[in-house]
Amino acid sequence: MPALAAAGSQATQTRLSAVTRNQNGRTQAALSISVAGEDGLPASGVVTIEDEDKPLAGAALNADGTAQVTVGLLPGSHALRAVYAGDAAHKTSTSDLTAISAQTSAGPSFSLTVSPASLTLTAGQTGTVTASVTPVNASALTAPMFVTLSCSGLPDQSSCTFTPENVEILPNATEAIISSMVITTQATGTRGLAAPPARAGSSPVAWAVLLPGAFSLAGLAFAVRRRRWLSRVSLVALVAFVAMLSATACAPRYNYFNHGPPYNLPTPAGTYTVTIAAQTSNGVTASTQTVPFALTVK
Repeated sequence: MPALAAAGSQATQTRLSAVTRNQNGRTQAALSISVAGEDGLPASGVVTIEDEDKPLAGAALNADGTAQVTVGLLPGSHALRAVYAGDAAHKTSTSDLTAISAQTSAGPSFSLTVSPASLTLTAGQTGTVTASVTPVNASALTAPMFVTLSCSGLPDQSSCTFTPENVEILPNATEAIISSMVITTQATGTRGLAAPPARAGSSPVAWAVLLPGAFSLAGLAFAVRRRRWLSRVSLVALVAFVAMLSATACAPRYNYFNHGPPYNLPTPAGTYTVTIAAQTSNGVTASTQTVPFALTVK
């Protein structure tokens, strides 16, 4: 969790409400979070959902100081709370506990959690998040279940990779399977690729052809008024001249080989809600579990 805000910042109040529903034999909780300062105005920043002090999900607050989070819960009893991390103008705060009882799944399934539920990076840095896939009623499996991990909602100029990207749940498995998610951001003013070395002698040759060619075309254009047959010669010379331009400084290819690729744009600063998804399919139907994750880029 980020450090506390400055001593002069105002206190906040965090509220959490939950609505549960059954989906494919599993309990999902739709959570509504709101954070406001003591002046009644909405706060900004990140909230983390904890289940008995363990991080479960994270999200960025909207402009009105609210966030909507949906999480899948393992069978059994849960005690959820929302923890506001604070910002430059607001102190941290924690909601009251919300007790939820999740039903037992009849069929094989899994749950997905991340730790930590929020991450702060400076543009150009990388960060690691642990994604845990926990089997649910794996004793009902007759064959291994394969789960594919992915993410969406990342800011521009950033990416995520999972190791492993595909995990296997064996029949009767009970322990969580861990995948490491690495988030990569882009710094200001760095190049994505090294500039190729300039090809020696390309520039003098180009000028040696371009200058005489330009004067020749000018002469042909003047002479074509007096002799018809020179029009065809002028056309051929023009085509050759354009072809030569395409191989010199007027062409993107020439610019790339002599000057290298342009500078990359940085990852935009801000707070984002990234969705981590885990999907499995039995060949007929697909099942997907998602969990939000809060990413702050400075």
